[in-house]
Amino acid sequence: MGAEQSGWGGQPVYVVDGSRTPFIKARGKPGPFSASDLAVAAARPLLARQPVAATDFDEVILGCVMPGPDEANIGRVVALRLGCGERVPAWTVQRNCASGMQSIDSAAQNIASGRSGLVLAGGVESMSRAPILYNDAMVNWLAALSGARTPGAKLRAIAGLRPGHFKPVIALLRGLTDPVVGLSMGQTAEILAQRFNISREQMDNFSLHSHQRLAASHKAGHLDEIEVLYDTRGNYYDHDDGVRADSSLEQLAKLRPVFDRPLGNVTAGNSAQITDGAAWVILASGDMVERHDLPVLGRLVDSHWAGLDPAQMGLGPAYAMAPLMQRHGLDTPDIDYFEINEAFAAQVLACVAAWQDAGFCRDELGRDTAFTAIDSERLNVDGGAIAVGHPVGASGARIVLHMLKLLQRNNAQRGMAGLCIGGGQGGAMLIERTTG
Repeated sequence: MGAEQSGWGGQPVYVVDGSRTPFIKARGKPGPFSASDLAVAAARPLLARQPVAATDFDEVILGCVMPGPDEANIGRVVALRLGCGERVPAWTVQRNCASGMQSIDSAAQNIASGRSGLVLAGGVESMSRAPILYNDAMVNWLAALSGARTPGAKLRAIAGLRPGHFKPVIALLRGLTDPVVGLSMGQTAEILAQRFNISREQMDNFSLHSHQRLAASHKAGHLDEIEVLYDTRGNYYDHDDGVRADSSLEQLAKLRPVFDRPLGNVTAGNSAQITDGAAWVILASGDMVERHDLPVLGRLVDSHWAGLDPAQMGLGPAYAMAPLMQRHGLDTPDIDYFEINEAFAAQVLACVAAWQDAGFCRDELGRDTAFTAIDSERLNVDGGAIAVGHPVGASGARIVLHMLKLLQRNNAQRGMAGLCIGGGQGGAMLIERTTG
């Protein structure tokens, strides 16, 4: 192995295997698993079936946006829990929604350069356990109370307590709001819907297909990358539980807009679900594949990261995928399958529309012509985050893993995985199936 060159400027990067947990919908309270629990549960069966030991890895890289307070450098916590040993370094990356893809990209760079030969990389998020914080007024009051040294001072501090002090800060809502432009992610989706004239009916229809496709994929047994989860109460989780096989356009049409109540069209039904989950892949150099006789699921060809207006962050995949296509001389028909993370139906539809817009392609992407349209039958064919869920740290790893599995299942050659990133970025990865 090793005849090809990677887009990272060095030796080729192979994916040996991968796994993920079911994605579990948050239901208004902390879920049964912490982020590190999810990451460990996804990785243990993956490592158990490999011909190499956990201690043979050169590094472990894990993407996570909101680790728990007892999970500082969660990558290291998980690596030690997995038995990788004290000598295997581990680190955590954070690139918002693309943290899981960033971990894979970082691993690929190190393998391509020869710094690593075997890497465990992935992403995790337990969004249901995002903290509820004290507001500044309460923090200042607690500081005053703590600093009071006399009974009189303590009484004066207590007397200063007000009902407003008890208003919590919802960390998840803060995290899903852009601090620079002051817009929630849903509001940025509304902007794209207006820009590209995407109707409520189009959004709901896209969302319905996402649920139908995921339900069909589960029924057909196609998602064999999912490992069963077991909690401490004897319950088990063997599928993505946010899927609604009985969803209908009539039901979706009844939902009210969330982010622009008077005029908007973005609803909970055509947005990604708040979810807990983890996903991993094992990456290896050609030398490691040959040395350990490892199976090869596919090859990571190249990646690209793009920046754009944070108020239109949902267009990130359109910006990130285009340079990959241009670098490798490809057009849409050359890609067998696309995976675009479904943060919002409007956002995915906007990316598809942007690629078909000659003005957008000329002014924003530097192309003389528009791309050929992305066929809906080759886009998110097993459903996406609207049905699966979007645990932000894990989603980038999930779509890369699923693309590899999809190419293998259908004996296809080439896939493109992309996602938008809060803060105005986009990430994309070009992937190929290989037989050895």
